[in-house]
Amino acid sequence: MAAPLSDGDRRKQISVRGIAGLGDVAEVRKSFNRHLHFTLVKDRNVATPRDYYFALAHTVRDHLVGRWIRTQQHYYERDPKRIYYLSLEFYMGRTLQNTMVNLGLQNACDEAIYQLGLDLEELEEIEEDAGLGNGGLGRLAACFLDSMATLGLAAYGYGIRYEFGIFNQKIVDGWQVEEADDWLRYGNPWEKARPEYMLPVHFYGRVEHTPDGVKWINTQVVLAMPYDTPVPGYKNNTVNTMRLWSAKAPNDFNLQEFNMGDYIEAVLDRNLAENISRVLYPNDNFFEGKELRLKQEYFVVAATLQDIIRRFKSSKFGCRDPVRTCFETFPDKVAIQLNDTHPALSIPELMRILVDVEKVDWDKAWEITKRTCAYTNHTVLPEALERWPVSMFEKLLPRHLEIIYALNQMHLDRVAALYPGDIDRLRRMSVIEEGDCKRINMAHLCVIGSHAVNGVARIHSDIVKNSVFKDFYELEPEKFQNKTNGITPRRWLLLCNPGLADVIAEKIGEGFVTDLSQLKKLLDFIDNETFIRDVAKVKQENKLKFAAYLEEQYKVKINPVSMFDVQVKRIHEYKRQLLNCLHAITLYNRIRCNPSKSFVPRTIMIGGKAAPGYHMAKMIIKLITSIGEVINNDPYVGDKLKVIFLENYRVSLAEKVIPAADLSQQISTAGTEASGTGNMKFMVNGALTIGTMDGANVEMAEEAGEENLFIFGMRVEDVEALHQKGYNAREYYESLPELRQAIDQISSGFFSPRDPGCFRDVVNMLMYHDRFKVFADYEAYIKCQGQVDQLFLDPREWTRKVIRNIACSGKFSSDRTITEYAREIWGVEPSATAIPPPNIPRN
Repeated sequence: MAAPLSDGDRRKQISVRGIAGLGDVAEVRKSFNRHLHFTLVKDRNVATPRDYYFALAHTVRDHLVGRWIRTQQHYYERDPKRIYYLSLEFYMGRTLQNTMVNLGLQNACDEAIYQLGLDLEELEEIEEDAGLGNGGLGRLAACFLDSMATLGLAAYGYGIRYEFGIFNQKIVDGWQVEEADDWLRYGNPWEKARPEYMLPVHFYGRVEHTPDGVKWINTQVVLAMPYDTPVPGYKNNTVNTMRLWSAKAPNDFNLQEFNMGDYIEAVLDRNLAENISRVLYPNDNFFEGKELRLKQEYFVVAATLQDIIRRFKSSKFGCRDPVRTCFETFPDKVAIQLNDTHPALSIPELMRILVDVEKVDWDKAWEITKRTCAYTNHTVLPEALERWPVSMFEKLLPRHLEIIYALNQMHLDRVAALYPGDIDRLRRMSVIEEGDCKRINMAHLCVIGSHAVNGVARIHSDIVKNSVFKDFYELEPEKFQNKTNGITPRRWLLLCNPGLADVIAEKIGEGFVTDLSQLKKLLDFIDNETFIRDVAKVKQENKLKFAAYLEEQYKVKINPVSMFDVQVKRIHEYKRQLLNCLHAITLYNRIRCNPSKSFVPRTIMIGGKAAPGYHMAKMIIKLITSIGEVINNDPYVGDKLKVIFLENYRVSLAEKVIPAADLSQQISTAGTEASGTGNMKFMVNGALTIGTMDGANVEMAEEAGEENLFIFGMRVEDVEALHQKGYNAREYYESLPELRQAIDQISSGFFSPRDPGCFRDVVNMLMYHDRFKVFADYEAYIKCQGQVDQLFLDPREWTRKVIRNIACSGKFSSDRTITEYAREIWGVEPSATAIPPPNIPRN
């Protein structure tokens, strides 16, 4: 941890965080002491740091509750159209500091805690990350919740309250080892259980067609218990809700038919039901067709849709009597956004409720369903697409299978009428894939069941239209949209980089916090020497602080004046951490070859988790740590080069490393990264990007000017052309001596002397079946890294480029993204009007 600030420095840190009034400080102190007193009265006499954290969390929570109740009251009275964001992942990170920032309490809390002889930052470090996500998709959902609240939308996030989130990563002998993430061990002060809204979810059973309609009978029931977490907007008194479901066995579970007289066994079997919300599946961009995962997907959908319909039927606050019985207006009052195909069962489930339960006519129900649902596609990688075996559905969700068959028949009849005799088109467009194992293509189900389908960056949306869903685009081009991802500037600038936020606010005011496009005003200061110096100074302070953190936590010493070259993201072949490794080895060989020559010192930091079952990703981690082992202990290299693997990369570590980075690596093969959002975080925090023309990098280059990023390598067309021609890795290996040397070193055991054959699988993949064409971009990448070095030698020019990047990052706010979703998909208008705070009487 960095040294505590002096009184003078602490008083200076006020511009964007707000000035703490003396009354606020006194109130926070009083509330903190009261909470601490009750903690200690219950338990013991001596307070631990965790007691202090909980006392502060409860103090801050007190400020949320009145606003939360008032917001929900406001919605019930106005009865706006509600937005339901359905996601199997919400990667929230920590909540304390974010809540203080959004309520404008940070300075009051800082001052009060300081007066009590405590350190706010130390208390913040005690909080566990809520790691209920794998990476980009889950973190996007978290940013969207922040923006929806800040824009005053009546929005709800719905997901699963996993007992164990993404695993904690330990590195042992250079290998990744997974540890369970018991994040709820000490309790979660930010959630409120709502047992009064517990709902039944049905599985298995059979379908009966009767004169009164269809009945799904003899099912097994699992109860869904909701836990609500408040989601505050930025200084607008709006507090929305994230509702996460936890699985509970009903009290009669397994007691009736199965365990005749075996009461103990029956009670133990309750675990089987409750396992549904036990653990997050740790795969990123990979489909693993496990029955438990399908259960999770249906569990969140079934509970959520019951909740949505209950809320639709009752209109006034506090009233639970059904008032609305006609579903005609449902799409005018409800928007359901599907975050990837994981909640795709919303489509057949809404049909089931409308047709079987509410007795709505089939065609009318289908029109309502389509007008209500919209689908966001997150990946074009074929191995990531969800394709569930029909046999699994038959057993687990028999009624849904019938509904999907019927919907598919309607869809194919329409296609056949438009394209008579085109059998191949019918096969390509069917929701059901024929073959040895019949499968349900969930993406096709989402496309036919939604009124809007969007990609998450312009280039990705184009690929979606021209390749992945080409046939569907030809059928209904008006359905397809682009919504380029964004990040919340509250967490990713104000909270994680207060020094930079202050320097910016001094020049252009605070409006950028809720209107990031105002950063454009910084272009006026691109040649202002004071501003250039201030921006560079903040970066150096962030680097020193991160270097101190690494030394304290991991006992690693790094050179704080070296270039901090950072690649943090999930480990995946398409993200090409291997290309980064080859550059590190190449630099190392150049230094060894010419030790007296002056080199631009670099600290290469790579961080990210590998899915536990992804062999190649785990080998990549081992390679990174092995390269570091050799380079970091070579006396010829000294301070010129270090390779560090950042263990257990997560939201709270991102908040530390991103503000300290000089160079951001976004080097996926063109056409594979749907958008990326880390790229945006680095840009707004003053790092320069080295990257391919992939995902949102394309739009970043467009906003800032391609000359202000380090763009290299094949474009999508080049990748396609190379694929058609046939990619031959050996050609590059033979013709590029530095590449050959690096590969030979990996292959010969130079980096793994105790196990020379350790990396044979990696080398074999690179040489003979590399889908992501690492060698094809090697030469351009190394050359581009040389340009990075050249610019880094000129700190003033480097910082001018940094300022231009920050100034042009405004487009990448999730506020802009959500405004587009609101207007173009959900049909609602964001509101800049704040709700009156709880201490002001309502009209």
